[in-house]
Amino acid sequence: QVQLVESGGGLVQTGGSLRLSCAASGRAVVNYVMGWFRQAPGKEREFLASISRSGYATFYADSVKGRFTISRDNAKNTVYLQMNSLEPEDTAVYYCAAGGEPSYRVVMPEYGYDYWGQGTQVTVSS
Repeated sequence: QVQLVESGGGLVQTGGSLRLSCAASGRAVVNYVMGWFRQAPGKEREFLASISRSGYATFYADSVKGRFTISRDNAKNTVYLQMNSLEPEDTAVYYCAAGGEPSYRVVMPEYGYDYWGQGTQVTVSS
């Protein structure tokens, strides 16, 4: 089992940047495909990015490709989401998740994620 805690959210102006962190405890995060999701008020949860166990492979949703970068430091048991060129539409609660199913390398369906953090709020002002 693994516990996930996100941090780094906050209020930022349009065009600004934020770096989210997801610290894991319990089982080592190297055992999991890691993903970032977000959920805005009144909307469904949205996949943003995922990263393979080694960190060599990444996958992004079209909505954030070129603006967001997912990375991981397995030695620190931490996953990051660097967010640049933020827009008001990026306002949401951001969640990290861990998926342990070995048949998935980097692209994992949402139901494959076993563990979720509590989320961190990101607000982008216009």
